[in-house]
Amino acid sequence: MIWLVLVTVLAFLLWYLCVKPMNHFAKMGVKQHQPWPIFGNQLKVICRQQSFLEFIEEGYNHFPGSRYGGIYQFTTPMLFIRDPDLMRQICIKDFDHFTDHRNFFNAENDPLLAGNLIALKGQKWKEMRATLSGAFTSSKMKNMFHLMNEAAENFVNHFIDKKEDLVEIEFKDAFTRYTNDVIATTAFGIKVDSIADPENEFYLMGKKTTDSSGIIITIKFFGALLMPKLFKILKIKFFSDDILNFFRSIVNQSVKFREEEGIVRPDMINQLLEVRKGFKQHVKLQEETILDTGFATVKESAHLGKFRQLKNLTNDDITAQALLFFFAGFDAISTAICFGAYELAVNKDVQDKLRKEIRETHESNNGNLTYDSLLKMKYMDMVVSEMLRKWPSTGGTDRTVTQPYTIEPLTPDESPVHLKVGDVLFFPIIGYHRDSVYYPDPLKFDPERFSDENKGSIPPYAYMPFGVGPRNCIGSRFALLEIKAMFYHLVLNFEIIPTKTSKIPLKLSTKSFNPLAEGGFWFGLKRVSNDVK
Repeated sequence: MIWLVLVTVLAFLLWYLCVKPMNHFAKMGVKQHQPWPIFGNQLKVICRQQSFLEFIEEGYNHFPGSRYGGIYQFTTPMLFIRDPDLMRQICIKDFDHFTDHRNFFNAENDPLLAGNLIALKGQKWKEMRATLSGAFTSSKMKNMFHLMNEAAENFVNHFIDKKEDLVEIEFKDAFTRYTNDVIATTAFGIKVDSIADPENEFYLMGKKTTDSSGIIITIKFFGALLMPKLFKILKIKFFSDDILNFFRSIVNQSVKFREEEGIVRPDMINQLLEVRKGFKQHVKLQEETILDTGFATVKESAHLGKFRQLKNLTNDDITAQALLFFFAGFDAISTAICFGAYELAVNKDVQDKLRKEIRETHESNNGNLTYDSLLKMKYMDMVVSEMLRKWPSTGGTDRTVTQPYTIEPLTPDESPVHLKVGDVLFFPIIGYHRDSVYYPDPLKFDPERFSDENKGSIPPYAYMPFGVGPRNCIGSRFALLEIKAMFYHLVLNFEIIPTKTSKIPLKLSTKSFNPLAEGGFWFGLKRVSNDVK
């Protein structure tokens, strides 16, 4: 008898925890992508049969013609928002009901990770956003540009100095070394050369931190989504103490040296130290006298003026933000450059046209690249904008409901969708970017979509490589400037070409959460001659 009771209780628990949640959207009258028990709609991702980008795109395409649909990430329901107008309503007009991202890091177990700008919530996020925004204005980017340009020149000169007509390289490894050097100097205030010194500690620690292909990090990632309370109880950390202590030590030493020696550098640490000293950061929503970084740049929201800046910043607060920008700079930007280089390699006409514009700029500036001359290049901006459309570095972004909210019906087949605090909404960026409704022949790489004549026809909220609303990516100007500087120097001096190792068409790897090419990004750099040096 007791075994019958135990089996009944176990069966009930399995149903309650693993099956019942999978009817969440059906009970709400919302169309849903039929899930698997426990695994939701991510079974193919877990089994490494599908990349995370493909999972997002598949979820978006599952609800054609609908404004929204239901997807399950394990047992967590996520409402996929497919309509640009509804997204604008949620992310901008009614932002106060959706101020936070989904909980992922536990503040007790991972204080540095939970303390970064993306993970912060409520008032703490508002204050940190207001504090950091001053570091990413057009004027600050212009002051910082020489650091990026120096890193890009150094990278390309390394291959020029090889004196070889053709060099085959794996782009992900190579471009990560470039982005590593940029983030080291602009966020941490230290100078490294990861091309000349491939085994430097900063780079090796970066690779260790951002590697998402290992089984341990896979277990931690999915475990935190499926059993967050258990992870908190067991005090499971995402990264080992040696990783976090490495970055903490760098920031502590940099802060100490700057304060003792009166050192001022145009970087993020200096920005935060000024705030700590009581200097008010003035952020202009429009800096009309300074060129902005391009079509993909996101503007600071008008909400920013309502946020107070932080009064007390600890070294750990500074480290948490520097660590966030390290993640974004080290991996996401290098990946964007890789996909862009792939498109230039397989679209020779685009690459040739871009090189022609680069050479004209190079000659008119006597071989010197400046912030203004780079950002005046229209075709460069068209190419980069199209790269980020077809291959957004972030496939989607989320919001959690912070105040009860109702999505009112607009069509006869819709019912009111009542959202409660804690519910998760997801905005499938790659779905919008590859929707033929907004972009005819969406898989074609066509920079002309972003020409002066055509870009006005793009729906305002169907293009969002850096997100939308007050919680958009604060570093869009930084990323665009870094990407453009690299392509300027690379395409000026080399033709990017496919080799026997290149895999065309590119296929996304299913072994990593981060977007990567299966087998790597193997391409050749073929030397070209230039009259102006």
